[in-house]
Amino acid sequence: MTTVGTGPYTYRLTESWAKLPPGETFGNVSAVSTDSRDRVYVFQRKDPPVMVFERDGTYLSSWGIGAFANPHGIYIADDVVYLTDREDSVCLTYTLDGKPLQVLGQRGVHSDTGCERPGELVPRAAGPFNYPTEMVPAPSGNLYVTDGYRNARVHRFAADGRLITSWGQGGKTEPNHFHLPHSLVVDRDGLVYVCDRENNRIQVFSADGKFLAMWPDLRRPLDISIDRDGIFYISEGGVNGLSPRISLMDKQGHVVARWDSLSAHGSWVDANGDIYLALGARARVDKYVRQR
Repeated sequence: MTTVGTGPYTYRLTESWAKLPPGETFGNVSAVSTDSRDRVYVFQRKDPPVMVFERDGTYLSSWGIGAFANPHGIYIADDVVYLTDREDSVCLTYTLDGKPLQVLGQRGVHSDTGCERPGELVPRAAGPFNYPTEMVPAPSGNLYVTDGYRNARVHRFAADGRLITSWGQGGKTEPNHFHLPHSLVVDRDGLVYVCDRENNRIQVFSADGKFLAMWPDLRRPLDISIDRDGIFYISEGGVNGLSPRISLMDKQGHVVARWDSLSAHGSWVDANGDIYLALGARARVDKYVRQR
């Protein structure tokens, strides 16, 4: 069994961790998250889109059949599930058992950015949404969305869905330039950390969108989550022949552990410090179990 990491951040890899029901297979596994009981929610691009497992991989339930055009991001906080439907350009919240609570955006209505091919550098940034990637809550109750494949912005909403502000523009060099903002997380101080995927960096902002810092030592950062100690867990897709990897970084962007890994489109750290990898087209979920 493969062991990775170093010191207090040492992990043992469990491949194909989820125990699917007989005859069931995953589709493209886009993202993964856990609730307050460390049950694992896998967001996949086939029906049923949300599958729920115990932390040992035992299958529990599923939901959301027919509700999503193209599942992308999942984030769970205070047992509310935050989801993005990329191609329908909506962001949604659900209960843990799949009851809808809120929708931001209008299905199939895309803002005018001049971009038609997902992932290209957008000619101009615009309002919500055009292929959003992830929605997360902040301690303030505000909601933040990376918007994403055909836009170049972060949007901040009030809890009731009212747009407060947006920031960012298409670009490759300067702070506040984005080329496919793919994931984000908000820490306990309200700071916003954005995976600027095709620019190979993470940008850090204040709650109101003021640029604060840049972490450039990354290879197409795909997803970011944070543990109770304030350590960030980042899955990277690899770039220019350099391998994908997992990076653990502190609040200053310093690496505390790092290792080569399969490319995980989505990733998540649970309350035990274990790491889940949503391995996209490989159609599986792997788990790194922390060794203590």
